[in-house]
Amino acid sequence: MVTGFRLSAALTVAAELGISDELVPGPRSVADLAAAVSADEETLYRLMRALATVGVYDEQHDGRFALTSLGEGLRSDVPGSLRPLARMLTDPAVWAAWGHLAHSVRTGDNAFEALHGVDVWSHRQSQPRHNAIFNDNMSALSSVVADAVASTYDFAGTSSVVDIGGGQGVLLEAVLTGHEHLTGTVFDLPHVVAQGPTPEASPSVASRWGAKSGSFFDAVPPADCYLLKSILHDWPDARCVEILRVCRRGLAAGGVVLVVETLVGRSGHEVDAAFSDLNMLVLPGGRERTEREYAALFDAADLQLTGVVHTSSRVSIIEARARSDHAFDPQLAK
Repeated sequence: MVTGFRLSAALTVAAELGISDELVPGPRSVADLAAAVSADEETLYRLMRALATVGVYDEQHDGRFALTSLGEGLRSDVPGSLRPLARMLTDPAVWAAWGHLAHSVRTGDNAFEALHGVDVWSHRQSQPRHNAIFNDNMSALSSVVADAVASTYDFAGTSSVVDIGGGQGVLLEAVLTGHEHLTGTVFDLPHVVAQGPTPEASPSVASRWGAKSGSFFDAVPPADCYLLKSILHDWPDARCVEILRVCRRGLAAGGVVLVVETLVGRSGHEVDAAFSDLNMLVLPGGRERTEREYAALFDAADLQLTGVVHTSSRVSIIEARARSDHAFDPQLAK
């Protein structure tokens, strides 16, 4: 466990070089691979040998290396690819911030900003390459949970959905695909927001899709349903309340705010939640939360927790409505 960073580093290099993509056609010699990815043959072999010992690749009797089912996860063309996540660690600032974890534990400060003098969002905006990798990672991680969210929640009572901080709009596309009565808008900062659905989207989805840019600390497009997936966990409590108040102002009468997050305390997801919580401490300065902690945020923003629905994935859907619209019913929490 202590030396786990070594494996992270090895996976990051394999992802950056695109090794798994190169092995899709079949086993290849190290000399062939080295030429394909512009690497030193001897040191590439040492990397491949190490990753083969943990099952990422398979070292065959003739010295060639083959892709394994585990290594498939680093392909760039598979749903939920982990390649962008691994490539995020090519940013030296991210590596260094994790080395500053002790400072956060001692002081409560955000490690990244304390070390680099700038928050992680400003850093990414100034680093187009790393920002693009981050956006790819958000899309890949969203693709793992998007269908579960779209199929679990009953959107029958809503007509317009805004995906707040939705980036490339992966979640919005899944929701519009599964619920043909909905129109939707993806909303994010100008350098992040997608201008349209993926080429694979149906004509029906494309006709109901919209995009707007801006800051969710200022204003959001009006709607009767707001989706906030992996947004609030990026921010400390006071900033979360600001975001929720902005959503409350834009929310139509009878509307709903759906917070999609990994809940602390959900059985079977303890490790995911706990280490994601540390990641929030180190990088953006936020935290993962319990159901009760989300209820407190809603309360401070003139909203009220009205239900919690667990999806088949790691995320849960925490539902809130304007306090004046809906009296809290504890039986709705499940």
